[in-house]
Amino acid sequence: MQMMKMTKAAFVAAAIAASGATMVQADGHQVVDSIHFLVPGGAGGGWDGTARGTGEALTESGLVGSATYENMSGGGGGLAIAHLIETNDPGVMMVNSTPIVIRSLQGVFPQSFRDLTPVAGTIGDYAAMVVHSDSEITDFAQLLEMFEADPTALNIGGGSVEGGMDHLVAAMVFQAAGGNPTDVKYIPYDAGGEAMAGLLTGEIQALSTGFSEAIALANQGEVRILCVTAAERVDAAADVPTCAEAGAEGMEFVNWRGFFAAPGISDEQVNAYRDALEAMYETEAWTAVRDRNGWVEIWNRGEDFNAFLENQEQVIGDLMRDLGFL
Repeated sequence: MQMMKMTKAAFVAAAIAASGATMVQADGHQVVDSIHFLVPGGAGGGWDGTARGTGEALTESGLVGSATYENMSGGGGGLAIAHLIETNDPGVMMVNSTPIVIRSLQGVFPQSFRDLTPVAGTIGDYAAMVVHSDSEITDFAQLLEMFEADPTALNIGGGSVEGGMDHLVAAMVFQAAGGNPTDVKYIPYDAGGEAMAGLLTGEIQALSTGFSEAIALANQGEVRILCVTAAERVDAAADVPTCAEAGAEGMEFVNWRGFFAAPGISDEQVNAYRDALEAMYETEAWTAVRDRNGWVEIWNRGEDFNAFLENQEQVIGDLMRDLGFL
């Protein structure tokens, strides 16, 4: 018998086909018919960008036939989680990230990742401290000076609830720079897009946000990125110092983003999603989306993703207690 060497794309297609998930034939690839992406926040935030960028890569590469999107903000993301559980629709993947752990710990909503089916963790997004491009603040040292002079006069916003991830990151940055993290005057917004609007209108002087959200507006000349929470400078913005370089010694943070399905989804369907996402990494469409947003690839599927979430719950819980957020 002649043995044929199967490419990874073909192998994944065969695995998906064997799973029994709904398929169509397109460009020679077996693909998942459609995915409806549920976004727990408003347009313009990191969740929205992750869902739409992932959907773009999956559809343009032919791994998925079509993708639709639904923004459902409210309750710090809890409204979308409750909706996914209640409707139990196997055709939906909800994007989420570190806040599902943080907000569950805080009791913002009663559910946790354990009430859903973890599909996979797919990317990491560094955090960034940014100001309006017209701001008198030109670097992190000046921002730190303002904070040290009078923290109550410095409004720092973010697209999460008080005590949420953007708040936590800002507190960590100023703590690493020698400040008192509990002195951070944090202004919460419901989503990253609204927080960025608050910065542009002058409601806040600085913003704690995802790097991928910041780089898009920085490239348009609307914001100035003061520092990024990476261990090394990011290629997408090589002139931006790390927060450690800027004066927040040892400050590193990466926010994972990934996908969850309904609690009642079949193994066959969820594995089809996982296989499609894994194959996505080898496509040119994904490379373009990833590089455009400055994302880091972090792949955890199935039980590995669940174990990762359990560990993060422990680590972040301890950190939040140290900072007085729990």
